[in-house]
Amino acid sequence: MKKIFITLILLLISIFTQTVFAEDVFKITAANFDTSNSLIVLNMQDESSQPVMNELKLIKMENPKRAYFDIPSSILIIPKQDWKFNCKGIKEVKISQFTTNPNIVRVVMYYDDDFEPSNLQFLRIKNNIIIKFKNPSWQDQYFHKTYRDEHSSSSDFYEYLTVEVPDISEKETITDQIQQAFNTTIQQTPKMDTINLKKKELKLNTKYYISKITPRPNGALLSGFGSITIEKPMILQNPLRIVYDIPNTLVNREIRNSEYQINETDSVKIGQFEVNKARIVITSPNVDKYIPVYSTDNQSLLIANIDKLNHTSLFSSTSDIISYNTEKTNSQTSSMILSFNHPIVHGIERTNSRLTLYLYNVSRYNEDTYKSVFNNTIFANSNITLLPGVGMKLTIPTEQDTFVNTYLGLDSKTLKIQLTIPKKTKPPVVSKSGSKKIVIDAGHGGNDVGAIRENITEKAITLDVAQRLKDLLEKKGYQVEMTRDTDKTVSLQDRVAFSESKQPDIFVSVHVNSSEKPEITGIETHYYHQESLSLAQTVHASLASNINSKNRGLFKSKFYVINHTTCPAILVEIGFISNEGERAELVSNKRKQATAKAIAEGVENYFKNHK
Repeated sequence: MKKIFITLILLLISIFTQTVFAEDVFKITAANFDTSNSLIVLNMQDESSQPVMNELKLIKMENPKRAYFDIPSSILIIPKQDWKFNCKGIKEVKISQFTTNPNIVRVVMYYDDDFEPSNLQFLRIKNNIIIKFKNPSWQDQYFHKTYRDEHSSSSDFYEYLTVEVPDISEKETITDQIQQAFNTTIQQTPKMDTINLKKKELKLNTKYYISKITPRPNGALLSGFGSITIEKPMILQNPLRIVYDIPNTLVNREIRNSEYQINETDSVKIGQFEVNKARIVITSPNVDKYIPVYSTDNQSLLIANIDKLNHTSLFSSTSDIISYNTEKTNSQTSSMILSFNHPIVHGIERTNSRLTLYLYNVSRYNEDTYKSVFNNTIFANSNITLLPGVGMKLTIPTEQDTFVNTYLGLDSKTLKIQLTIPKKTKPPVVSKSGSKKIVIDAGHGGNDVGAIRENITEKAITLDVAQRLKDLLEKKGYQVEMTRDTDKTVSLQDRVAFSESKQPDIFVSVHVNSSEKPEITGIETHYYHQESLSLAQTVHASLASNINSKNRGLFKSKFYVINHTTCPAILVEIGFISNEGERAELVSNKRKQATAKAIAEGVENYFKNHK
């Protein structure tokens, strides 16, 4: 009886010990790879208790070159991952449940000979473990860009990868593939090991995938997954509409080019504008009232009429601003960084004279601290006002052609507003009549024929279009000067010198493109200095909307005439002379007049926004 009693006591002690001192298990619920930032992000179920970062030890191995680290006390509740990348550095990443007693998840990375694994960084941000592959200067915050003034960027990308996913159905959509690749829907089950795996070769625009658009009485709700970035909107005429472009985004084929009615007067249309860019067009007599509103997880976006928005329905918890910081990147670029104690819901309104951020669920801030931190910065004239009920409005005045980016922290608790101010240029000489002055540069001329096909020359097309453009602008009341108005040779230096002597408000150079590949068509707009970006965007938007040719986009290019002029300057390539069909159009009066009219309307829209 004594032995039985001791045995029972020992058993109870054992049970009690296992209960009290049971191993904390960290559940890994998702794993994502972001090629644009060279990150692996492992999402944990909660942030209450997680692995200590100094417990993650990197072990290097040879033949093949690889390194691995183990996450102790962890369970992978998604399928094991095997990603292969067609890029330098990391070639393959495998994530699997290494052992179950003890619970260990292992991450193995295979890399090139010239990759140095010691540059890897391990970071913990709330309920995420971040593995950073390069740029060791990156320190304590992973910011995703939510808004940019720029309409084309070197950060725009495609992702190529091979993934092994469960062979569940032969009738998969691209949505299924992406969800499987980034494990957003698949949950680990006891039978997962028995499911056959198949390889998928995918070319993804993985920043964001729009799966659905839902019209609302106050706007349109975009649903999807990934991280969304909105570009500066464009307002177009006839009919009146506002255009939002979303870079690095793929649109569900089932909703492309579909139009939805928002209310009696407003409608929304979505399309795949470029291979890696979505376009949202809202037609409305009140286009200036629409703004994008970001959810706390940055997975959905509401483009809403601000006058009809009941913002208190957008959130379930409020937040306070708890810290204020500023950083200066260089003499032209500075940032305001605001931290919050809970994720924020925010909207962005951008005009040429200000940036307004609506912090819909933010209830408190310290005005004295705010003023003391930003008093001697480019944000000194910014101010915060209260919205009705809950919320705040942050207004930041901007100079003409100031370049704006906004970023949201990985946990949606940090907001970064970055301003790049333009370089100072000579003010144009204002005429007595007060009208704007424009220099038009007809490309090539005289001995310099430019591109030529079938005895059709670039110099002849550009001069004809430039003269038509001059006539249209003068009818609108502008003063127009031309670097050449006849078929004569004018050097690049002389064109710039002529423009500088006239001190115009803007400079527009007209050219015709050519290529060794005869199938290429389309229009392009080039700029070089940041102060020219707004002009390039506005004129190109007008060209793209009015000319029936491929939109090849904006380019930052170092052409001599737009590099050396001190006023805002652009160079438009109005089509390809090397394409037989487009060449026939370029010599027609209809295409020439339409091109001149589109440029003129773009110029007028630019000046309307730069009063």
